Amino acid sequence: MNIIELSSISCPEAAPFTSLTEAQLRHAGEGNGLFIAESIKVIISALEAGYSPHSLLTDRKHLRDLELQAGFLLDGTPVYTAPSDMLESITGFSLSRGVLCAMERITLPPVESVLTNARRVAVLEGIGDPTNTGAIFRSAAALGMDAVLVSSSCCDPLHRRSARVSMGTVFKIPWTVIPCRADNRKSVDIAPLKQAGFTIAATALTEDSVSICDSRLQMEERLAVLMGSEGNGLEPQTVYESDYRVKIPMSHGVDSLNVAAASALFFWELSKKSSK
Repeated sequence: MNIIELSSISCPEAAPFTSLTEAQLRHAGEGNGLFIAESIKVIISALEAGYSPHSLLTDRKHLRDLELQAGFLLDGTPVYTAPSDMLESITGFSLSRGVLCAMERITLPPVESVLTNARRVAVLEGIGDPTNTGAIFRSAAALGMDAVLVSSSCCDPLHRRSARVSMGTVFKIPWTVIPCRADNRKSVDIAPLKQAGFTIAATALTEDSVSICDSRLQMEERLAVLMGSEGNGLEPQTVYESDYRVKIPMSHGVDSLNVAAASALFFWELSKKSSK
């Protein structure tokens, strides 16, 4: 590996890790921007998915593990290192998994190509918390969803925390950004889903909501599960235009679950397909 000792965290080489915001990272680098992958596991998942490393920052004590587990994938990429006390002055670094990698973003595929071979997809509208986004991606990948579509009003799935919480599954399951409606920048445009033959199941508490266990849902050939923002849920326009309104039956007067927890239940149940 190309190991380079840093004398100061204020040097330009450390900027992606120390001074650039998430928004600034999206305009850094030479192509589509950069993002930060955290932990060797997440970094390896990104490398295996075809993302290119720009540079790495790590504590000296993690160099050996990095070389053993990912050295063959880094191919001369600069690996910046410094003493622990210097790195701990970086906000949040002491809470990291030891290694940070600035990676080049790739051009996302069009919605149509992501839907081509999919039968069960998750569609996220206005999910704002990186932790929730990462947890939803992990559940989608683990529980039988074929792809994830993220509305332009959502948190970036490649946000450092999202990718980490997803345990690298954001690099394993097909995903892309689906635009919002031209007349409502908060409401996802479901037209591409309809055109691809998907039945739309909106997760919403309405008078006509059906149970998550309704057998009609499992019998649908192609099903898109729409999930809304943490506070207000899906936009009313999105709910109105959906084919089903779906809910998880609750007890003890509880009206809903955290969106990440709810996603696991929805994906587990709705990814099933009836053999009838």
